[in-house]
Amino acid sequence: MTMLNGLIFAPEWGFLRFALLIALVLSPALGVVGTMVVTRRISSLAGASAHAALGGFGLALFLERVCHLNWMTPSLGALAGAMLAALAVGLISMYAKEREDTVIGAVWAVGMSVGLLFLDRTPGYVDWQGYLFGNILLLAETDLYWALALDLVVLTPAVIFFPALLAVSFDDMFARLRGIRAGAVYLGMLALTALTIVLLINLVGIMLVIALLTLPAAAAGCFTSHLKSMMVLTGVFNTLFICGGLVLSCFLELPSGPAIVVLAGGVYILSLMWKKLVK
Repeated sequence: MTMLNGLIFAPEWGFLRFALLIALVLSPALGVVGTMVVTRRISSLAGASAHAALGGFGLALFLERVCHLNWMTPSLGALAGAMLAALAVGLISMYAKEREDTVIGAVWAVGMSVGLLFLDRTPGYVDWQGYLFGNILLLAETDLYWALALDLVVLTPAVIFFPALLAVSFDDMFARLRGIRAGAVYLGMLALTALTIVLLINLVGIMLVIALLTLPAAAAGCFTSHLKSMMVLTGVFNTLFICGGLVLSCFLELPSGPAIVVLAGGVYILSLMWKKLVK
């Protein structure tokens, strides 16, 4: 109890309390997008978009510093890279009839490699490892506003187009028979996923983004098959994993990102075991 009181009230733990607040704010958006990623089986595409964002990040930073294009910020480049990757994979899979896993693998490898090549040719210090791994304990007040903006951008279309998302998430053919433009909804889901990835990369890094978009939703899927309840449970799991991982990392002196991922992975394994026992 004394340790808990110290965590809540002690001034030196202010950075941790702020990180926990951002975790609470991020969880609704992560619940919605993570559920879409898992139910549509596009976890690999989320990873490809995240690494393609590194390609856009590297190119934009090169143009900004070498070509003096000051309007070309790294965040804008990352957004363009992730969006292009997501839409390219979706369109090629839908119309060129290429195997989706092959296209995703190519986008993943090429996007990250392009980013690293441009970063190598960019003068000055570039903290690309921070871009990959992030540090949720070093967030500022502006990051809280970005988290709130992400909730607004994600939750608004999710509420408005929920029936279409429900149909497309589980059965494209059923959605088309009901007159839903499944292709357009699918591309919209990809674009929303890419936008979420880019906004989160600035906060927590690529590796933690991929984990938070897959593991909580996969664990939630072991307890419910209803889309709405799965979104809610995924948001709850995200809150528990981020907050639990942060507290463990502080008291056990562990890196925050890996602590969150390992905790999420452990709960996912336990959820799979519970699902097998119940069946």
